Amino acid sequence: MAAPLALFNGSYVGARPTGIGVVARDLAASLDPALVPAVWPTGLSPDAGSRGHARRLQWTQRTLPGLWRRSGAALLLSPLPEAPLLAGVPSVVLAHDLLPLRYPRLTPLLAYHLAYVPLVLHRARHVLCNSEATAREVHGRLGVPLRRLSVLRLGFAAGSLRPLGLARGPELLVLGRHDPHKNLARLLRAFAQAAAADGELRLHLVGPHDRRYTPRLQRLARELGIADRCRWTAWVSDDDRLQLLNRALGLVMPSLWEGFGLPALEAMACGTPVLASTAGALPEVVGDAALPLDPRDVGQMASALRRLRTDPGLVAALAAAGPARAAAFSWSRSARDLEGRLRELAR
Repeated sequence: MAAPLALFNGSYVGARPTGIGVVARDLAASLDPALVPAVWPTGLSPDAGSRGHARRLQWTQRTLPGLWRRSGAALLLSPLPEAPLLAGVPSVVLAHDLLPLRYPRLTPLLAYHLAYVPLVLHRARHVLCNSEATAREVHGRLGVPLRRLSVLRLGFAAGSLRPLGLARGPELLVLGRHDPHKNLARLLRAFAQAAAADGELRLHLVGPHDRRYTPRLQRLARELGIADRCRWTAWVSDDDRLQLLNRALGLVMPSLWEGFGLPALEAMACGTPVLASTAGALPEVVGDAALPLDPRDVGQMASALRRLRTDPGLVAALAAAGPARAAAFSWSRSARDLEGRLRELAR
């Protein structure tokens, strides 16, 4: 039997994956296991907090090189910019964004983002980027040569994300973390303006709570008088996510920057109207199938939120356009594309 093309590094995937973890899980499931077998160590994902992160980095440097050699694979494939640095392992890594460099913060992970990740990207045999916006940033900000960069279009779980034909309520949905670049403070202010003229409008924020940011946002909601209109949920299962997307009035992504924007793709697949920022890669993902948001204009955002309640023609058009746009993104297509690139790189 022929040697595998690459060993897939599944160390980032935990029991409750979000963001990169979801991408890693679904991409690995779409790859041919004979060509790209995976290793799935436990206790190393973000689920385990900072200790899990530290253990994962140690495992990557000390244990992963030996696993790669024993696999007989030509390459190591990592779904994020993490790879052994001193073991001579030819790596292919997936870059999602450079947000920690664009918006640096003094955290225990600052050295990881400022030193380790750029070093991995420079030493990798090839860097896959989840969007043209990310590729431009990896080249422009870090100087990684264009010849070692390519865009790998991501996908979504088509079998579990689909229109269900359910009645939609007056609830706007936000999926994602509460980091500053998500621009949720401006969204809360825009929602307060929209809700002032609409007694039924609600906002549901689903994403991991962060003690640095979540309490501040919840305090702002109280100050704006909308605390009783806002619901905060730290995590939902895939089944609950499907239900939420199919019952929501719309999904809102007001981010100052996104390397891709997976929630927008998931919402479009469900026929859920999407309101998406014009920053970063979101325009690449949504095309003409979303209502654009100026992420720095609270008034414009408030007006867009109101339109979902007052313009049924717009809602119907977005609901129809979403699934057609989402169909252009497929994990099976991503996997076949990636396998072809791995063959070329393994020569």
